[in-house]
Formats: sequence, C-alpha cells, structure tokens
Amino acid sequence: MLEKTNVKVLDKVVVRFSGDSGDGMQLAGNIFTNVSAGLGNQVSTFPDYPAEIRAPQGSLSGVSGFQVSVGTGVHTPGDSCDVLVAMNPAALKQNHRFLKPGGVIIVDIDSFKESDLKKALFETDEPFKELGINAQVLEVPVTSMTKAALAESGLDNKSVLKCRNIFALGLVCWLFDRPLESALRHLKNKFAKKPAIYDANALVLQAGFNYGNNIHASVSTYRVETEDPRPGVYTDINGNTATAWGLIMASEKSGRPLFLGSYPITPATDILHELAKRKDLGVKACQMEDEIAGVCSAIGASFAGNLAVTSTSGPGLALKSEGIGLAVIAELPLVVIDVQRGGPSTGLPTKTEQTDLMQALYGRNGESPLAVVAPASPTDCFTMAFEACRIAVEHMTPVILLSDAFIGNGSSAWRVPEDDEFPAIRTPYVPEELREGWRAYLRNNDTLARYWAIPGDEGCAHRLGGLEKDAETGAISTDPVNHEKMVMLRREKIARIANDIPELEVLGNPDADTLLVGWGGTYGHLHTAADELNAAGHPVAFTHFRYINPLPANTAEVLRRYKKVIVAELNTGMFADWLQCKYPEVKIERINKIQGQPFQVSEVVDKVVKFMEEA
Repeated sequence: MLEKTNVKVLDKVVVRFSGDSGDGMQLAGNIFTNVSAGLGNQVSTFPDYPAEIRAPQGSLSGVSGFQVSVGTGVHTPGDSCDVLVAMNPAALKQNHRFLKPGGVIIVDIDSFKESDLKKALFETDEPFKELGINAQVLEVPVTSMTKAALAESGLDNKSVLKCRNIFALGLVCWLFDRPLESALRHLKNKFAKKPAIYDANALVLQAGFNYGNNIHASVSTYRVETEDPRPGVYTDINGNTATAWGLIMASEKSGRPLFLGSYPITPATDILHELAKRKDLGVKACQMEDEIAGVCSAIGASFAGNLAVTSTSGPGLALKSEGIGLAVIAELPLVVIDVQRGGPSTGLPTKTEQTDLMQALYGRNGESPLAVVAPASPTDCFTMAFEACRIAVEHMTPVILLSDAFIGNGSSAWRVPEDDEFPAIRTPYVPEELREGWRAYLRNNDTLARYWAIPGDEGCAHRLGGLEKDAETGAISTDPVNHEKMVMLRREKIARIANDIPELEVLGNPDADTLLVGWGGTYGHLHTAADELNAAGHPVAFTHFRYINPLPANTAEVLRRYKKVIVAELNTGMFADWLQCKYPEVKIERINKIQGQPFQVSEVVDKVVKFMEEA
C-alpha cells in the first residue's frame, strides 16, 4: 500500500475519466465539473467519445473519455491530465498518453483479467510495464467494492455494475477534497424519477469517498485554488445549452416568438432537445422530417413574424443551402446554427473541426451574401447566439453561427446574466408613415435593411419568393440592370453590419511584432499558448475573431501593424485564405490541424517559436 504524504496545492488540475461507452464516464465527468464550478473553480471540459453507438465491450474502438480542468486561469481542458481514471485495459491503452509523468492512474483492477487484456490487444499480462507508464498506479477493486456496497439494495447485477462510475467519482472527490453534498444533488436531479437508482448511486458515491479516506489511497492528494468570482448566480453549462438559452434571450429582447425547425444530427441535437423543453417560455421547437424541411419551416416561420432558427452540422448545412439562398433573396431574418464536426460526408460525427467555414461563406448558388459569426467558448455560445439573432433581425438577413463539437459539447462555469446586460433588439417593423403605399423592398437608409412586415399588419400585404424582385415595386423582375442593383444592395447591406459590431481587440505583449490569430472555438488554446509564449520570453500579441463576415472594421489596421501574422485553425487554412484574399498585402503564416481533436497548447507554442526563429 502507498503511504500518503503532503497535500499538493495547485492553481489548476486536470482529470480524465475513461472507460467503455456504457461505463458512464460522461456522467461522472459532468458531475465532477458541476461540483467544482459550485466551489468557485473555473472549469473547461472535453467530452471525447466514439461515433459507434456501442462498440464491443472492452475494445479499443469503444473507449469514451471525459477530460476536465478545474482551478484558476483555466482556458482549456488541458493538454495532459494529473489524474487518469481507467475503468478497463482498453481505456488505459487509449488514454495513458494523456497522463503527465508522475501523475496518478486509478484503475478498476477487477477489470484487468487475462480476457480483458486480450480484448485490448495487450501482448503481456503486465500492461503498465508494457506501456512504459511512469505514474502512481492505484489498483482499486471498483467492481467488487460496488457490488459489496449494493449487496442489500435489491438491484440486479446489470444495474449494480452501472454504478461503478459513481464509485470512481466518489474516490476522485476524496482525492480533490470535493464535498459530496453537491454531487448528491446532481445525482438526485439525474434520477429524480428513479429513487431506487438514486439511493444506490448515493450509497456507492459515499463508498468510493470512504475507500480513499480510509486507506489514504494516493501518495498525494490535491487542493485546487479558487478565486473570488464576480458576484452572481453561476452554473456549469455546455455550449449547445448556452446556444439554446441565448436564442431564448434574443426572443425576449426582440419581442418575437422563437421557432426552431430542426432535424437531429450529431453534435447539434442537444439544441433541439433543450428548446423542446421550453414551451413554458413560448418556444416552438419542431423536429422536421429532414434538413430541408427544417430550414424551409424556419423560413416560413420567419415570414410569419417569428424569430426563426434552424440547427444542424456540416452535412445538414449542405442540404439547407438552397433554402438559405431563398432567405437571402427574400431578405428574411434567419439564424442557421452549424455545430461543426469532422468531414467530409459523414466523416467523424463526434469529433471537432473548423472545416465548414468556406461552405458558410460561399456555399450557395449565385451572389448570396450573408453574415457569419462564431462563438469562442461554451459560455460565449450564449452571447453569440444572441448576437446572431440581433444581426439577423436588425439587418434582415440570414446569419450562420459556426459553433463546433469541442465547444458545443464542452462546458465552462457561466455567470447567469442580468436582464439589463443585453440590449433590446430593434425589430425593423414597417413604420406607420410608410404603411400607405408600402412596398416589400423599401429600405432603411442607414443599414439598407428592408422593413419586416408581419402578416396581418394593415397595409402590409406582400409576397416574397425566389425570383428576383424590382427594387422599387417588389414585383417580379428580369430586368438585368435591376438585378445588378439588387445584388449590390444585398452585398452592401452585409458590409454595413461592420458598423454595428465590436472592433477587434488585441491581447498579449503590446510591443510584439508577431500576432497570433484565431477564430471560433480555438480561443482557449490559443489564448493559453500566447500567455505561455510571453512568459517564456517570446513576445506575442493575440487576437481572436468572433465576427467572420463582415470582419470587424479595424481588421486591416490590426493586421498591418505586425511583421508576422500567424493564423491557427482546425482546417487546412480556410480563415487564413479569407484574410489573405481581403488583405493581400499581409503575409500570413499558418498553423493547421485536421485530426478531429482540438489543439494541444504545446503544439501551438512549438510552431509559433519555430516561425519566430525562422524570421
């Protein structure tokens, strides 16, 4: 038995839960995250699960993981973990590379029998030696201890085994001095309709905690620092839920009822699930028969005066393209949410990429401009969903919101905003003075947005459609000069949105001549990389784009300020190409990754240093 020594005090700590897809690693990780957020820790999570519904038990392809970083100064889930929970040999084999040297591995030794090792393709009966692991290994009989704790519960063996994850959670809570009261509340909410299952999990949670407390299982325990947060109500929230709540806030602030027309698709389905629960707030969430019906129902809802949204991932965005083009020419407000995943085609459904950017910018026939925005973090999904709605309504245009699987499934600690922290959305109804003689394509002189006539408004009868319309009368027109005029009006309308969005901010060393650039969900990794570079004596400035089309008004001024501009993104260089075509005089270097995984901070740091040394 290992002897317990002193407690390590850390600014932040990273834990990775791993096991079979059915072992409940996502649940255990989420509860640990919520408990830590409730203590005032910053949190960042990375759910990493396979696309297979249920791979063979104990196989390498069926391993599911959940990594979370908690503490202060947390921007990412961490490149590597301090503690790895491995529920079987396959989980150990697939995840040991994420463990820091000298870290702690907790394994369910009951699941390391000869047959289990063979399923994970181990060649010997000494898995830790075979993998060359340098760690503190805690061989815990999780399965047998769980069975012992529930011997009198009356549950069948299958139900008992499903509680193993909660025993491991209890042990991890002991390791990091997490109170069980909060974990028990989350379990009670989870199993509110199954009191017997809650009672069993509560018993097992306490058993795992007691196991660590009684035998002092680890060489080192940890205390994680907290910081004094801004006063308010905090919760742990994932990006898809934050997106749904941001849409609801926009509905309140615009005075228009929220409609979602959607079709289930990984990793965007949770937005539909969340909004389907919100009938109490007047939300209409409709699961349509396919992606095309999803976007077309939303377009119809927009014409009828709803704040209309459709949600999808990359394959669905492709199917929606013709419908989005209809919304462009009809100049209707529409928010299209794309939670990006690995492609092409079905690709990597549960993995993350930023490879839909060019599809969002150009993926429609004809001159079909629209606005594109991208949230930077799970909590920023709330803000940018609100912004997408605001831009769509105030500028009467479709807006594509480019989230991704990393931030859509990942979570962070979020302060629930006060009502007055978000502005009212200025819905451009047809002014009373224009009702007599009004035509559908009369425009606001400043924004060039046409006015929104809600069906039933007196004097506002009109038709919209996919055929080109006369700029003055709104009647169908095939006149070539009128068509060119309408194309340029729609183009300029999008360009003028730049007057209505924040300017680009630059962080980091103000004297640097190297600028690190990112967009969307890579923010946390690039921000951390810039901090580490500056701390190591490599002066770097950092800027991050959340508004993609149009770009912020000061983009050219910012980029031209630096001798070297490095764009890092999870694709082959799409945003770098977008900037390069806009500002051909700026020389842009590229850091690209297309592996279905987020950046490692270390790989960004290494590549930036290499570029700086070459200069």
